[in-house]
Amino acid sequence: MIPSIKHIGLTFTFLCSSLLAEAKVWTVSQQAGKGTSIQQAIDKAEAGDTITIKEGVYRESTIQVNKKLLIRGEKGAVLDGQGQHEIITITADGVVVQGLTLQNTGMSYMEDRAAINISKSRLCTIKDNVIKNTFFGIYLEESHNNRILNNKIYGEAEMEANSGNAIHLWYSDTATIVGNQAFNHRDGIYLEFVNNSRIENNISRGNVRYGLHFMFSDHNQYIRNTFEENGAGVAVMFSREIIMEHNKFLHNWGTASYGLLLKEIYDSKIENNTFDQNTVGIYAESITRCHVFSNTFSRNGWALRMSGSSMDNVFKKNNFMSNTFDISTNARENHNVYSQNYWSEYSGYDLDRDGKGDVPYRPVKLFSYVVSEVDASALLLRSFFIDVLNYAEKIVPSLTPATLLDDQPLMKPVL
Repeated sequence: MIPSIKHIGLTFTFLCSSLLAEAKVWTVSQQAGKGTSIQQAIDKAEAGDTITIKEGVYRESTIQVNKKLLIRGEKGAVLDGQGQHEIITITADGVVVQGLTLQNTGMSYMEDRAAINISKSRLCTIKDNVIKNTFFGIYLEESHNNRILNNKIYGEAEMEANSGNAIHLWYSDTATIVGNQAFNHRDGIYLEFVNNSRIENNISRGNVRYGLHFMFSDHNQYIRNTFEENGAGVAVMFSREIIMEHNKFLHNWGTASYGLLLKEIYDSKIENNTFDQNTVGIYAESITRCHVFSNTFSRNGWALRMSGSSMDNVFKKNNFMSNTFDISTNARENHNVYSQNYWSEYSGYDLDRDGKGDVPYRPVKLFSYVVSEVDASALLLRSFFIDVLNYAEKIVPSLTPATLLDDQPLMKPVL
């Protein structure tokens, strides 16, 4: 006889209740009479159980998590690697680590030592942790569909060679990296061979190299992040179909520093971002079919540095405000479109009052070309001779690209 839907429902409910009833909470504490270590609790637990870690400093060997568990730290729960080893290694699916302070892994040239390492695992969540003075903070390898949420990761990096990344992903697709703070590492967030991932509402500041760095990673989006005072800003390389929206690139200064470095990027969107006080707002080399819309470039050395190998890109409705140079290029020909941007140095007129200048604007100054060839010439920046030189080049372009112009410059900034 075929059982009724009612009977099936009752049986399913009973089984679920039984499974839930069997889940246990294991408590690890340093109080007298409760000397169980974290690793012992994990070894005793069954998949689906919870490990609660009470206040205290726990100095154990690397903790191995090989089953689905919720590992939860109460206030003041600290895991210390004593400068000698990785702290937590996860090799199971569905693990959650939250509420812990993890510190002092020590540096290693032989291994990618991390506070938390997820290896070949899926559907894990690392959230609400504080990580201090570790080589790598959170490290994922060949692990997909994982979430890294609301962690604070503080490093002490001084040089690239002896520091790791705050959040590091390698061959780990469909990651969600949201609400984290990454300070003073080599790179704040690093992705290599990582596709279909979302990086949102993170703060990456004071890192020795890049605030965000990814390569060979397609179909990713990073939105509403702040990248500030990093050694070389943000680098996105050898990738396609990247969405970059509502980010802030701030105060990334240095002789080789950028707000955003793009190299061999295809079919991507850069929209509604703020580039303020960077040596270079965007440095673009061999980018193709990208849309750069509604961004604000203000008080940068160069707003844009475009290589001649960048083609078929559209720059529209951006604000260029008080930059030393709005655009520089190393090419005599222009293969991109610049239209309906606001240029604070535009001095044209709008007789028909349609909000667009009646005279095209040529944003490439001759002096920017000279500086790109001879760095020392920057000393002449504010001289009267340079003003005359730039004015003459606007009237009769000879070295700057004649076709690099905005034929509809806006009279007011885009809001």
